Amino acid sequence: MDDEALKKYAYVSISSYRSKAVKSLKNEVKMPSEIANDTGIRKNHISKVLRELKDSGIAECINEDAKRGRLYRLTDVGEDIADFME
Repeated sequence: MDDEALKKYAYVSISSYRSKAVKSLKNEVKMPSEIANDTGIRKNHISKVLRELKDSGIAECINEDAKRGRLYRLTDVGEDIADFME
């Protein structure tokens, strides 16, 4: 992993919510409600966590224009971070 990816890994690992969300999204595409169910994190917190991950380039929303049923997945950097966390 390069230095930039390591910085993003540190950013994810210092938050248990971000860590759980990244682990939940590893190799999968999910809606926020599915991530909330997998991780035990409330839905309103998941929205904030996904926004943080999206802003940092770790996750992305596939259907940004949708009001409901948005789908999220990890970027290539996010997948590297998820692999590194194991």
